[in-house]
Amino acid sequence: MKERCCPKSPVRRVQRDVNEPARDIARSLTGIEPYRQSAVERKKIETLFGEVKNVLGLTRLRLRGLTGAHDKFLLTATVQNLKRLVKRVAIPPPITVAA
Repeated sequence: MKERCCPKSPVRRVQRDVNEPARDIARSLTGIEPYRQSAVERKKIETLFGEVKNVLGLTRLRLRGLTGAHDKFLLTATVQNLKRLVKRVAIPPPITVAA
């Protein structure tokens, strides 16, 4: 099998990154329940940030400083909350039935 796998080298090497032990620990944690719960909660937050970036177009902050960034995110969160409110409160139009 060696001749087919690595015909030109006398020794086959498998390289590991310097940070691979930390990655091994992180991979071992994926099966436990607190990790799953954290992943579910993280998914909710990441979805909101993805919507802000892609749908609402907040890729750059035009306002300067921490107060400008705070104000922009506050306005963006308000828009998201209003969109949610409309979806929950809005009454669907009546269905017309042909007689």
